[in-house]
Amino acid sequence: MSQSGIQHARVRRALSFALLTASSWVMPQCIAAPASVTTAANTIVPQLSPNALKVADYAVAKYDAAMVQSLTQLVSFNTQAVEGQTPDTNPAFVGFKSSLKQLSQELGLDYADHGYVVLIGLDANSAVNNEPKKLGIVTHGDVQPANPALWAQSPYLLDTQSEPGKLIGRGTEDDKGAIVTAMYAMKAIKDKHIKRDRRIELLVYLAEESDWEPLKTFLASYTPADMNITIDAEYPVVTAEKGWSKITFTVPNIEAKAEASTQTPTLTAFSGGYFASQVPQQAEAEIEAVSPALLTKLQTRAAAQQGMKYRFENHCVDKLCNLHIFADGKAAHSSTPEDGVNAVTHLAALLSPELNDKPWPKTSASLTVAAMNELVGLGIYAEQFGDLAYKDDFMGPLTLAPTVVVQKQKGTEVTINLRRPVGKTPELLAQQAREALALWQDKHQVQLADIESYWGEPMVMKDAPQQQTLLDVFAHFTGIVDPKPVAIGGSTNSKLFPNALSFGPAMPGVEYTGHTEKEFITHKQFMLNLKMYTAAFIELSAAK
Repeated sequence: MSQSGIQHARVRRALSFALLTASSWVMPQCIAAPASVTTAANTIVPQLSPNALKVADYAVAKYDAAMVQSLTQLVSFNTQAVEGQTPDTNPAFVGFKSSLKQLSQELGLDYADHGYVVLIGLDANSAVNNEPKKLGIVTHGDVQPANPALWAQSPYLLDTQSEPGKLIGRGTEDDKGAIVTAMYAMKAIKDKHIKRDRRIELLVYLAEESDWEPLKTFLASYTPADMNITIDAEYPVVTAEKGWSKITFTVPNIEAKAEASTQTPTLTAFSGGYFASQVPQQAEAEIEAVSPALLTKLQTRAAAQQGMKYRFENHCVDKLCNLHIFADGKAAHSSTPEDGVNAVTHLAALLSPELNDKPWPKTSASLTVAAMNELVGLGIYAEQFGDLAYKDDFMGPLTLAPTVVVQKQKGTEVTINLRRPVGKTPELLAQQAREALALWQDKHQVQLADIESYWGEPMVMKDAPQQQTLLDVFAHFTGIVDPKPVAIGGSTNSKLFPNALSFGPAMPGVEYTGHTEKEFITHKQFMLNLKMYTAAFIELSAAK
């Protein structure tokens, strides 16, 4: 299907999924059927091969408990990148790979360790013309950081109790749950001796969240499959991904002028965020010389912000206080900033200058707040950042989210994460970012340091041979009629592989929890994914 023929609307997908959930997720019966059937509404519902349906049911019946136990084991390893260490020197990665190897052996799958890449496979058992073919399954085993204070228990202990029905832990949705699902799908296919002329090869990369260069190096001497599925995004099928991008700069340290008396309220600290690909849940600020009247204004304004919680700590001398403000919003993957409540931008809005009836004395903190309010605001589409804003009809708009604001010796370092669609060149975007920052610097008579921008390439995959099969699998197991390919803001390793389409593990219209501070996958979705992956692997690898 050409890009112009694909209609992408998140609202449409959400409505489709709402209709599905309203019907209590009744799954179609897995029985032998004609090539297709027509519903009362005269729509064609695709039917899968009897083998695909039978083995998908078998996989869930046989391996439900084992999958949860295997996920528990993989989640226990904190596989986030550590500077100066590799997957062969970091103990968490060493343990993670050892567990993958052991599980592969238990399931009768082959295992090969290439340092940053692990290959887990199930060989073909029906050769065609002696030409080796593969179905590639692409995923990753590293994770983003997690703030333990924001979890009911350790992020690295699979939590099945605090919210029944959910499997909570770092990596459950991104991407350790998908690894487990793919491995048990291969095991079920092996159990049932399905004739296949393609090897199924699961590639687990161990630095997807931090550094793609080792994967590029590996691919220079490795022949990937000619047909690949990435299981690191959402359903039904992802055919386009925005480019991961960022703008960074440092607001210099500036001491408040001596004429600003100790009676003048002064912003002395402002920070927030945890890592670059997460909409920040927490932020904080410190203000000196806060009067009772100013404190009341702050508290009143804070109470009016939807989705935010604030805590105020006072340290008072006479009638003036030094105030520490703690802001708590909602974390989200930065590719979907609409799913979060950005604590950094909301705290900045709380501290806007009109609050104090006059500008804050010029400090690094007050300038950072000004930058947030004037260049970003509470929007997520770069509406205020010069001329950056634009959109593509299929991929949607450029999104923008300040994700990390940290005070260091040199000043306050700001990281803004963007996801860009096709439609503008990196050179134009870099120029527009520089112009917006130049105008802001002139306005405030300040020189920002270390201004940099990076503009990742969007991906559009057309005419991949497995696209319709994946759509048929999704339609069959969900009951959603005539699903269409979608575009996402996330950026996966699909970009590096031929004919690569993302297929799950998240449902359309459902908030993605990867990178959030309570990542989870529901047990129901875990099992549904197993059915869909098992069926898809059979349909795409079985001997014809």
